[in-house]
Amino acid sequence: MTPRIPRTELPTEMAEMLSARFGSVPEPVEVVFHNPAVATSNLEFSAKAAAWDTVDQSLKTFAHMAVAAQVGCSWCLDVNYFAALDQNLDLDKASQVPDWRASTAFTPLERQVLEYSEAMTNTPPTVTDELSASLLDQLGPAGLVELTVFIGLANLSTRVNTAHGITSQGYSEACRIPLAERPRTVGTGVA
Repeated sequence: MTPRIPRTELPTEMAEMLSARFGSVPEPVEVVFHNPAVATSNLEFSAKAAAWDTVDQSLKTFAHMAVAAQVGCSWCLDVNYFAALDQNLDLDKASQVPDWRASTAFTPLERQVLEYSEAMTNTPPTVTDELSASLLDQLGPAGLVELTVFIGLANLSTRVNTAHGITSQGYSEACRIPLAERPRTVGTGVA
């Protein structure tokens, strides 16, 4: 699919830095750069969020993937498979995130993080007091705040990319993980 807003050329230094990091310039940056202030702020905040370290990186990567699977952002799934490889995460486990409920690969904490990610992504959100209390006990207040804001950021990026018509860019091919699809609910057509 072609993005709904055409890509624009980035400053040379930025394009080279992103290409060195990802192998090519990420389409979301090329689209959002029509408004350089928005693009720069988004990149800066994303970089700061990536440096947060109260919650294990694997939990946050799986959380972002769960949001992406629920919203239907193939670009976010694609780039997070690439991130899983870069972070030395369990790639078999990463490939199962879109169908985590049927998988036995995840720990109880990982399952709760995936459930929390989906509950935050639902409209309206369906986070329960019980789920929140359990994660608070396991992650502590600072950890639950970090996870919650990180999932909110994942919702921002997945929804913006989906609205802009941005789809998979092939990053997952570097780690040989096929893009998994979320199982469809029988008879409803809803993913």
